[in-house]
Amino acid sequence: MAEDFEARIEQYRPELLAHCYRFLGSVHDAEDLVQETCLRAWRARDRYDPARSSLRTWLYRIATNACLTALETRSRRPLPSGTVADRPPLDPLVHGGEATWLQPMPDALLHLGQSAGAAVDRGSLRLAFVAALQLLSARQRAALILCEVLAFSAAEAAQILDTSTASVTSSLQRARVRLRQAGVLEDQVAEPSQAEQRACVERYMKAFEHADIEGLKRLLSEDVLMEMPPVLNWFTGRDDYGRFMGWVFAKAGTRWRLVPVAANGQPGFAAYNLGDSGAFELHTLQVFTVTAAGISRNTVFRDAEVFASFGLAPAIEI
Repeated sequence: MAEDFEARIEQYRPELLAHCYRFLGSVHDAEDLVQETCLRAWRARDRYDPARSSLRTWLYRIATNACLTALETRSRRPLPSGTVADRPPLDPLVHGGEATWLQPMPDALLHLGQSAGAAVDRGSLRLAFVAALQLLSARQRAALILCEVLAFSAAEAAQILDTSTASVTSSLQRARVRLRQAGVLEDQVAEPSQAEQRACVERYMKAFEHADIEGLKRLLSEDVLMEMPPVLNWFTGRDDYGRFMGWVFAKAGTRWRLVPVAANGQPGFAAYNLGDSGAFELHTLQVFTVTAAGISRNTVFRDAEVFASFGLAPAIEI
């Protein structure tokens, strides 16, 4: 009986991982809280009453409240574009110091594209959307995720949060206003198919490997945004993007190896450039938002914890 209950819980792990990640913006923290959720559920299995709620709703209640407790002692994880003003592309790079930034989530951990990940909504995992969630208070975040992403009614969300329907409705309204002010609403981004997005990024990769700045610019939307946590610098526009890439190639050279990755339901790649050791050394992980107008966002990560979550080799031999 206990083994059967554990197996029933396990089938919800990918969507619970996505749920905790939306709250916390950290792969490691989300994995810890999913483990805590499953352990709490297993220990309380004799108290679960299927007449009162489905197993899925019961698990989301445990996970949501675990996330809210965790947020009491954890700082928000935004992206630089949500916290500081933009800078010219050739300004000196400024490190964010001790700030904690949003991390990308490997698609492989959520089993996206497989039956186990079918319940996970790709759109609600986009980096820009998850970054915007980090700007909300914990209760606003909970209301928006439960009602807008998971489609629970306000009454169901109130039951999960052990509060009133009126309180959930108020938090939800405030959250919507805040996201509208940030210019990000989860259902506003029109995306090409997954295959079209990957094909666009593959063309970008070819231009990148040839240090073809004009080729890169042709694949960008007019208002493209690039940011690079933990660096505070970020900027928008094709021309500034091109200027920055010219600086990158001048500083890091033009010999690269690129390895495709998938994160947050979005295409990307890990970039390795030729180092003094004679091997191609891990440089950055880049995640792209692709729209009908072209690549509208490139979020560039240079963080050891992020590299580890994707299982990236530190170097590639020639």
